[in-house]
Amino acid sequence: MKSPIVGGQLPLLDIEGLKPEGKEPYAIEINEVPDHKRRGATDLADVEYLLKHDSNTSRALNAEGIYDAGDFRSRECVAFLKEADIVVTNPPFSLFREFVAQLVAYDKQFLIIGNMNALHYKEIFKLITENKLWLGESIHSGDREFRVPDHYPLEAAGFRIDEKGRKYIRVKGVRWFTNMDNPNRHEQLPLYKKYSDAGYPRYDNLDAIEVSKASEIPCDYEGLIGVPDSFLDKYNPDQFELIGIPKP
Repeated sequence: MKSPIVGGQLPLLDIEGLKPEGKEPYAIEINEVPDHKRRGATDLADVEYLLKHDSNTSRALNAEGIYDAGDFRSRECVAFLKEADIVVTNPPFSLFREFVAQLVAYDKQFLIIGNMNALHYKEIFKLITENKLWLGESIHSGDREFRVPDHYPLEAAGFRIDEKGRKYIRVKGVRWFTNMDNPNRHEQLPLYKKYSDAGYPRYDNLDAIEVSKASEIPCDYEGLIGVPDSFLDKYNPDQFELIGIPKP
């Protein structure tokens, strides 16, 4: 039987009285979801009812030394991390390397949103080449829209405010970064193009051919191939070997 929660979402920002007063970060802890309507099963409506009527489910987080309230490096948040089976979040892009390093150090499964630029961080690309991190499903191109709290400053290049006054920003080049496997990641990329000297230019400073699209990788070529970052959306570790990022 399919879970009544899978595929649904609960807009936490819209739940009146959930967040403690002020703009400080807060934690939500749910240990049990009662079937308050006695239907024989629980769904997101029961979760929402619990959040609205049980003040013990949420509490403000505390600042700690050099760390602001809710900072993932604080002892309070590390304690939450230690209890977690899976981490799903949108970490601060400026601290992406440090956040991923913490997840790896505590041996956690994770599904997090990051910017494509993170692929060029040596720490991140090393994890990709070691098959310890890869790009996830459902986001493969373009930019994505994220809802932000009412107090969030609209400084992004793209943003909007809907008819209810809710704020959204658009962020370019985002992807899921994860260490949780899925069948699509092991599907063979069909290759059909034949190699020719004229059709594939070579780099001046590297003995490799350039291929601008994953679909144009030649099926009969064995050697180094330069591909764009977006190739990792199609990357199958059973079919290809990642060598590295050449230094200029």
